[in-house]
Amino acid sequence: MSLMMSRRAAAALVVSLAATAGWAQTFPSKAIRIVVPNAPGGGADLTARTVGQKISETLGQPVIVDNKPGAGGVIAGEAVAKAAPDGHTLLLISSGTAVSASLFQSLPYDTVKDFIPVAPLATFDLVIVGAEGGRFKTLAELVAWGKANPGKLNIGTPNIGTTQHLAAEYFKSAAGLDAQIVPFNGTPAVINALRGGQIDAGLDILGPLLAQIKAKTLRPLAITGDKRSRMLPDVPTAKESGVNGFSAASWNGLAVPAKTPKDVIARLNKDIVAALHDPAVRKRLEDLNLDPHPGTPEQAAALLNNDIKRWGDVIVRAKIPKQ
Repeated sequence: MSLMMSRRAAAALVVSLAATAGWAQTFPSKAIRIVVPNAPGGGADLTARTVGQKISETLGQPVIVDNKPGAGGVIAGEAVAKAAPDGHTLLLISSGTAVSASLFQSLPYDTVKDFIPVAPLATFDLVIVGAEGGRFKTLAELVAWGKANPGKLNIGTPNIGTTQHLAAEYFKSAAGLDAQIVPFNGTPAVINALRGGQIDAGLDILGPLLAQIKAKTLRPLAITGDKRSRMLPDVPTAKESGVNGFSAASWNGLAVPAKTPKDVIARLNKDIVAALHDPAVRKRLEDLNLDPHPGTPEQAAALLNNDIKRWGDVIVRAKIPKQ
């Protein structure tokens, strides 16, 4: 009996190994779909299209971008979580994916268990700005004024629950400020409020503010990440400006449904990394104010998991109600 069981186990193992090897030989067998939780035309959409176009050449199949905006990325996430785990359906993940994992009371999927990150794609800077000719010329001046005038400093961001909004709450806590974080309906409203003097500062993604900064309508006070931006090399980081323990940048990447075979993930990662090293792809992303960030599945998972903890802690500290 034990011999028969051993033979059955060995046979099962052979079948399993053959099936796994078969994935590498047959993948991809049809078009690849990248589900993007944002509307067409934005940074996330253009990143997916730029990388998707390149990997379609090496994979030998079309890559289709499927935009499913809304509900904090939940609609897109649910579509991919329910897709066949065969590598033909990918999800564009980001710091926003990590925010949703902590901000919503319940999700139709488990952000950690139901997806496997495949690769990072790009990182992008956040920046703290004031109005040109306004009260503050440096971040140190903003912090000093905020501490001398508790409750009077107003910092604008896009909508509640965005990475920018949570980064502002994080900054407020790290700087020891009693300040008001004022959410607006998008970046244009933040810019208008800054120019009109309704708020003292703003915190947003650098890309959409760059034209205003170059036109000297807005003054950049600090980059919020660990290093200075290649777009604004003379602007210090918040840490360099004296706000210790504060670092907030944004990123995006690609993931597949759980149970996708490892060799399929390895093939996708290989082609994505090659695409991000391609000079034309790099230039296109850099023109969009994005920094290409090729990496391993493990590095992509670390970005997601670290941000889930980071933004979860911020949500608790700021007492932001779950949605």
